[in-house]
Amino acid sequence: MDIRTLHDADMTHKVVMTRLDLNVPVNDKREVTDTTRITRSVPTLRHILDAGGKPVIMSHFGRPKGKMVAGMSMRFLTQTLERHLNTRVQFADDSIGGAAQRAIAAAQPGEVVLLENTRFHPGEEKNDPDYARQLADLGDIFVPDAFSCAHRAHASTEGIAAYLPSYAGVAMATEIQALQAALATPKRPVLAVVGGAKISTKLPVLRHLVTKVDGLIIGGGMANTFLLQRGVQIGNSLAEPDMIGLVEQIQDAAIQSGCRIILPIDVRCARAFQAGADYRDVSVDA
Repeated sequence: MDIRTLHDADMTHKVVMTRLDLNVPVNDKREVTDTTRITRSVPTLRHILDAGGKPVIMSHFGRPKGKMVAGMSMRFLTQTLERHLNTRVQFADDSIGGAAQRAIAAAQPGEVVLLENTRFHPGEEKNDPDYARQLADLGDIFVPDAFSCAHRAHASTEGIAAYLPSYAGVAMATEIQALQAALATPKRPVLAVVGGAKISTKLPVLRHLVTKVDGLIIGGGMANTFLLQRGVQIGNSLAEPDMIGLVEQIQDAAIQSGCRIILPIDVRCARAFQAGADYRDVSVDA
């Protein structure tokens, strides 16, 4: 699969709508505890700046469910981004409209714009064409660089691409190239490892993977639903009981493709999901 990358785009004097995943972990003081997602975004932002473009960052933070929640504002990331990029970052109090337009206009060459949380608008997670169009109207080019969000068809990850020419960012292109190498002409046997909380958000990926790999290791919260389907008691652990039928479909597809699904054989049990809670490790068959 051929994809267009940053090297294919003329970014001179262009406003570049750049979708990153800045949903970073923070502590009680709103301090970033892991900057991995920020450091991974730097090569893309630096490329845009060096090419004469103006990067406008779109991202979500938390789950505000379509409403403005002060504690989920992106503003606190401004200084962290400035330290990593060694340049000024203008913050826009909204992701669309006048506030966004003014921040973009105020940013000088060599500066970056950070838009407010895209999920403050209900149109984001609904992939509303009107919201996507308003995002697109702010810029000239769309650069997706949030591979960790690429499975979600939201306005800022998928909808906006209908209105602007798109070029994969550095991190996105790297991930896609790695997947192509692993899935197109792999050296057998091939083993895939999938985690995360929900099956529902990764269903197409799981269905595709079982037809391409020899073994699929499933961990994280997602494994609980698979264990639940097999009759394992999971207590109050996170799971999606309404997805059990789809779990069975995935397992049937895996059998037909000769893919072995591998689940945890032991788990850590605690009375509460919190730091410092007492726990014990037990077999899933216990």
